[in-house]
Amino acid sequence: MKIIENQTFDEERALYGSDGVMLEDCAFDGPADGESALKESRNIQVNRTFCNLRYPFWHDQHLTIKDSEMTELCRAALWYSDDITITGTTMHGIKALRECSNVTVADCDIISPEFGWSVKNIEMRRCHAESEYFMMRSENIRFSDVEFKGKYSFQYIKDAVFDNCVFDTKDAFWHGQNITVRNSTIKGEYFAWYSDGLTLVNCKIIGTQPFCYCKNLKLVNCEMIDTDLCFEKSEVEATVTTPVISIKNPRSGRIEVPEVGEIIMDDKEARGEVIVRGIEKKTDQCTCCCA
Repeated sequence: MKIIENQTFDEERALYGSDGVMLEDCAFDGPADGESALKESRNIQVNRTFCNLRYPFWHDQHLTIKDSEMTELCRAALWYSDDITITGTTMHGIKALRECSNVTVADCDIISPEFGWSVKNIEMRRCHAESEYFMMRSENIRFSDVEFKGKYSFQYIKDAVFDNCVFDTKDAFWHGQNITVRNSTIKGEYFAWYSDGLTLVNCKIIGTQPFCYCKNLKLVNCEMIDTDLCFEKSEVEATVTTPVISIKNPRSGRIEVPEVGEIIMDDKEARGEVIVRGIEKKTDQCTCCCA
């Protein structure tokens, strides 16, 4: 493997088509403002490198990035690439990861709108991320110990598992399919609408109007805080451990709660059951309130 140390590159396609290169303490920066530094490359290792120019890692294979920085000017940093490992790195450019596969991201700081679109097979561990439309349309996702803040996250994703995560997000998991969330906290509005096959275990859900229009929804020993108008038109099996403000027109299934402020059943198609303190409340009843 060729080792390149302490060099700065600013020209267009500076290392285009490289094979078997290790960069140590280098920079992609400078007045020439060149793009696509390592496009169409393979077997690349990047250590402690400063990336301040656009599109550095497109159509790459077998890429490792460690302890490096991608600035706000390093937009669309990784596209159409396969077999990527990124550790200890700052990723602050917009659209940092797209149409990639077989990706591992660990111990990174991510501030990147539209991060992670249409990625297949991604594992993320111990990261902090801020984004909008985070991970949209991605598949086979495995996250653990990830903190996220932003809007419209995880929309249209498929086949995902989340462990020990904290998400502060609006409109998360819309239209998502086959998702498991364990031991996590999700705070935000309109959580998981139109999802199919979402399971939450030992989670805390905070915010208004969660779980509407869902199919195959399961909650196991979950807390629901400040949640109202929950489960509207959803197919749901849920065991909730905290009081709920209101439940509205669950389409089918069974919801167990210790207490609910209001059960709203004014839709003739709602056939679910709500169990409150061992008292069964069927959805063919009129609107009622339970202490």
